[in-house]
Amino acid sequence: MSDQPHPACSPTLFSWEFAADPYPAYAWLREHAPVHRTTLPSGVEAWLVTRYADARATLADPRLSKNPMHHSEAAHAKGKVGIPGERSADLMTHLLNIDPPDHTRLRRLVSKAFTPRRVAAFAPRVQELTDRLIDGFRIRGEADLIHEFAFPLPIYAICDLLGVPREDQDDFRDWAGMMIRHGGGPRGGVARAVKRIRAYLADLIHRKRESLRQDDDDKAADLISGLIRASDHGEHLTENEAAAMCFVLLFAGFETTVNLIGNGTYALLRDPAQCDRLRRAANEGDEGLLATGVEELLRYDGPVEMATWRFATEPMVIGGQRITAGEPVLVVLAAADRDPERFDSPDVLDLSRADNQHLGYGHGIHYCLGAPLARLEAQTAIGTLLRRLPDLRLAVEPQEVRRRGGLIMRGLRELPVTWGPTAPSEAAQRP
Repeated sequence: MSDQPHPACSPTLFSWEFAADPYPAYAWLREHAPVHRTTLPSGVEAWLVTRYADARATLADPRLSKNPMHHSEAAHAKGKVGIPGERSADLMTHLLNIDPPDHTRLRRLVSKAFTPRRVAAFAPRVQELTDRLIDGFRIRGEADLIHEFAFPLPIYAICDLLGVPREDQDDFRDWAGMMIRHGGGPRGGVARAVKRIRAYLADLIHRKRESLRQDDDDKAADLISGLIRASDHGEHLTENEAAAMCFVLLFAGFETTVNLIGNGTYALLRDPAQCDRLRRAANEGDEGLLATGVEELLRYDGPVEMATWRFATEPMVIGGQRITAGEPVLVVLAAADRDPERFDSPDVLDLSRADNQHLGYGHGIHYCLGAPLARLEAQTAIGTLLRRLPDLRLAVEPQEVRRRGGLIMRGLRELPVTWGPTAPSEAAQRP
């Protein structure tokens, strides 16, 4: 077991240069300091786990709690771990912050919304949203794919799933936009957006409960109605838990998909050969390559750089390194998914990669609940983009594309693209 400090030549972490391309730094850490103690930009000290084998084991280790109350420096770290603004808005009791048995109970309730059958039934709506957004900018020949496409698509989709009325969904888009824009900057903007979302959810839950009481029909199609039904039928779901659950599904359900579509499209546009392969597959209806392609994009430059916070509940050892009870542990998914001990040629984008058990959506009991929906959205969005915009390309040099700041998520501020003229009959020809 090692207590030795890492060599003095360790790379600089969390700079803007690092954000643009963290993978060389992660390669160095995997080789020289695979479990590395560092000071985060917030001032909190945490351990970074970078090797695949260690990462996979850590994600499933029950000695690591998701509850911030286990942090040994709670006073110092107040508001510096977890989702910005969730503490002040009383939204802490959600799946990313709790352990069994509460985690088991809440996950069982919400998992019904993400069954393969429910997700498959949602596919036509995702395709409708995708085509509507592309119709909005196709004729211009240029767009910012983050703000005009990758961002609104999952917002509208998760709002539909939650049961947010269509007339209110643009408000949600505005609030979510505040969270995206301020994610790497002052937390005040995020906190204000979170408080507005919290107030809206409390009112919406109240309105839906009243509506359900007046309706004897027990078919609650949307997720919020389903949670209310479960609560009213003895599942002991408090209103705070319901609001927190809806909030985290909104937060996790849109930002990860924004980044998956954005990072994935950016990676494809920088690799013309792989992009052409996927475009041909989309045109030919090859669902197999679209599916394996999205899995590879998740591995290659995924939407979640680090898994959400964990805290040691007792002294333990990870990768030969002693961890003290109460210390934060962050599993670096982006580093683990480029580990050459697990993946052949990990820095190469290979859309047909077969053995691809990446950690892009985590592992263990906290594996991302909405992963099936995110995969559907990404396959539909990227496949439709490549099919409908056959000459899609970056409108700027790759080095001009800027990353957003932030610790957990990895995404782009914008993705300027352009494409050549398309035939007037193209819209009528699409399925």
